[in-house]
Amino acid sequence: MAKILTALGVISGTSMDGVDVALVKTDGRAIEEIGPAATLPLAEADRALLRRAMAAARRDGGARADPAIAEAEEAVTRAHEAAIRRYLSEAGMPLAMLDIVGFHGQTVFHAPERGVTLQLGDGEGLARRLGRPVAWDFRSADVAAGGEGAPLVPVYHQALATRLSRSLPVAFLNLGGVGNLTFVGEDGALIAFDTGPANAPIDDLLSERLGKGYDEDGALTARGAPRRDLVDGWLRHAYFARPAPKSLDRDGFDLSAAKALSTEDAAATLAAFSAAAVARGAELFPVMPALFVVCGGGRRNGGLMRLLAEALAPAEVAPAEDFGLDGDAIEAQAFAFLAARVEAGLPLTCPGTTGVRRPLPGGRVSRPAMAG
Repeated sequence: MAKILTALGVISGTSMDGVDVALVKTDGRAIEEIGPAATLPLAEADRALLRRAMAAARRDGGARADPAIAEAEEAVTRAHEAAIRRYLSEAGMPLAMLDIVGFHGQTVFHAPERGVTLQLGDGEGLARRLGRPVAWDFRSADVAAGGEGAPLVPVYHQALATRLSRSLPVAFLNLGGVGNLTFVGEDGALIAFDTGPANAPIDDLLSERLGKGYDEDGALTARGAPRRDLVDGWLRHAYFARPAPKSLDRDGFDLSAAKALSTEDAAATLAAFSAAAVARGAELFPVMPALFVVCGGGRRNGGLMRLLAEALAPAEVAPAEDFGLDGDAIEAQAFAFLAARVEAGLPLTCPGTTGVRRPLPGGRVSRPAMAG
């Protein structure tokens, strides 16, 4: 019988707004229990450093040449350690109760077509600091085998689908910095891919113009008028002609034309593009699911959710909370689940999710005795 692990997942997503932390008890196959979750904000100084590291990584093709990369990696590791310790303290849990930590880190460059993906975070250092095993480097083996290296969450979506009181197929839509879809078929078949930009362009717009991290409740998006000509032009990007599976870098699209618009109209136009990209992605499914379960920060953008409901009709588009799930925590939960799979040597990716030839294990585990 497989061992049930108490696993903690931590991730700082493409939106860079904070570190998500979540607890899952699992053997890497089934979910025994989903524990509490929390989001601990990233300091603005760390976010600024990450933006510099992203710019350097783009300039250098994903190389670690610029000193900002190493500085940002230390900041990411430090921030994740602090988030874990604060989470455990507030929950009244000792570190010793954790069997393993799943540490995704921060993606700063992703170009699988060139065999390059770069996530910042020192898993060995984190294991040493915490004194607990840490699973990390989840993407490299897949990219080295010719896969997209993303998305990684679908195998967890598959486990969640068995807990829903809805018939298959269903789709999970994550609206983080980048959007991604997972199709879970009646036979358990998985299809997954990135759809296009989601929160990142709107977040960047509001950070630049208003000093705000995101569009609270989608208020600006709802007030604006989308420029359909711009949306239609962006939909002609070659990415949309590619078959699934496929994945994107955070800044894989040139959306600079939106800068000429008012803040409200720019936000509405970017949201309309995100919704249209999701609808275009859904056309790649073998059948249209009756339900799209939405997670990630974008589900709080009322304007974006309305656009999605229109674009995906007659399918139901509903936030994860409607099914007793925490839409902010699913990605962190997924990396707890994936950590258990790494420990058990189970596949993380498969042909339908990243394009690898066969189901493929990945990640590595650093243990305190190994670290250093």
